[in-house]
Amino acid sequence: MNGSFPGPVAPSLIASDVDGTLLDDQNTVTAATVAAITNAVRSGVDLVLATGRPPRWIAEVTDQLVVPDDLVGVRPGGSLVRYAVCANGAIVYDVANDRILHAAQLEVPRLRKLVEILEAVLPEAGLAAERAGASAHDAATRPFVATTGYQHAWLNPDHELVEDVDISDEPAVKLLAREPQMRSEQMAELLIPAVGDLAEVTFSTSNGLIELSVPQTHKASGLARLAELSGLPTEAVIAFGDMPNDIEMLRWASHGAAMAHGHPAAIAAADEVAPTNNDDGVAKVLNRYF
Repeated sequence: MNGSFPGPVAPSLIASDVDGTLLDDQNTVTAATVAAITNAVRSGVDLVLATGRPPRWIAEVTDQLVVPDDLVGVRPGGSLVRYAVCANGAIVYDVANDRILHAAQLEVPRLRKLVEILEAVLPEAGLAAERAGASAHDAATRPFVATTGYQHAWLNPDHELVEDVDISDEPAVKLLAREPQMRSEQMAELLIPAVGDLAEVTFSTSNGLIELSVPQTHKASGLARLAELSGLPTEAVIAFGDMPNDIEMLRWASHGAAMAHGHPAAIAAADEVAPTNNDDGVAKVLNRYF
């Protein structure tokens, strides 16, 4: 957290979480938010999606951020969004060209050790692994594999069932543990001491879901890697988020805005509290600058 922008200086880059932040509770980018982002892009400022979602779930968002006629030459891909940082920072994704630019992967030996820890600490949890291919829908890669005991936290499951021993047979950008009878906070409290420096541990919902990735991999590290690869400016980043998996990003940004309904840990990491996602919080903050 680097403090607020001085005076009326506008952000050089916008980074926003998706679920619970950019999207309202109907999974919609509201008209006010579309207008605010359009004005930012007209001013030459990019919006980067920074999300726990995999690349294959990004189109649901970018399809709602359609380039207006006057920006077609600026955004030839058809969406106002050119880049996304996915899987909590583990994947850097070129939206316009449907290409994975970088993937921080848990290699098999580390993955197997983490599975052993999860089985010991959270024996009732179902496990799943998110994998990265070359694009959002790489037919050569099984993107999401899960054990029979894994219960999805979201309404759009798109997984392939595997035997428990096969969860860790290939590198993964995320290892997930789901225990619906617990809160994510409880799971994290048990797991973090056992995992130590083997993995980054976070969660994006309190609904009994924990996500593990390569150490020091989070949305802030993903955004920094994207800036290295793309040349996007980071001298005045504004970031929006609502959950613990946004904390590093909110602190890394020049100005972090947590949503009013957000997790207390996210609010504590931010420079300001924005209105909720259902009250056009992102738009209301951006309208101060664009």
